[in-house]
Amino acid sequence: MMLKAVNHTIAEFGKIRAGKAMPTMLNGIMVDYYGTSTPIEQVATVNTPDARTLAIKPWEKTMIKEIERSIINSDLGLNPQNDGEMIRIGIPPLTEERRIQLVKLARNEAENGRISIRNDRKHAMDQLRQLLKEHVSEDAVKGAEEEVQELTNNFVRKIDELLETKEKEIMTV
Repeated sequence: MMLKAVNHTIAEFGKIRAGKAMPTMLNGIMVDYYGTSTPIEQVATVNTPDARTLAIKPWEKTMIKEIERSIINSDLGLNPQNDGEMIRIGIPPLTEERRIQLVKLARNEAENGRISIRNDRKHAMDQLRQLLKEHVSEDAVKGAEEEVQELTNNFVRKIDELLETKEKEIMTV
C-alpha cells in the first residue's frame, strides 16, 4: 500500500508541468469518444517534437475537435492549435510567480503522499495490535512494528527525494 502512495505521488508530479512539454501533462484529460468519457491517451498519440511543443495525433480525424475542446476545458491553461491533421500546443515559459505556485502544488502532493503512507502505517499497527490480542508473542509484534516503522521511514524519505527533484525541475529556468 505504501508503494501505491509513492507511485500515486509520482503520477501527480508528472502532471505538474515544469515549463517544458511532457506527454504526461495531458494524463487525466477525458475526451468524449462517441458518448463515452475516454482518456486522451486512448484516442490519440501524444508526443513532444521539441522541448516547448506537444503534438497530439488522433487515431480518427473526427476526434480532433473533441480533443481540442477537452484540452481547452481542462484547467491546464493550454491553447491548442488545430491544423486539420493534428493538434499542436505551445508550452509558454513559466513566470517566477507561476513556478512558486507549482512548487507549492508539488509540496501539497508530497504531503498527501506522506499522509497516505502514515495512514497505511496506522492500519498495519492496528492489525499488529489485534494479533497481540490473539495471543501472538509480544516480541514478534514488537519486531513487526519496528519493521513497519522502518518501511514507513523509507517510503517517506523516497517521497521527500522525489519532491526535492521536482522542486529543482520546476525552479530551473
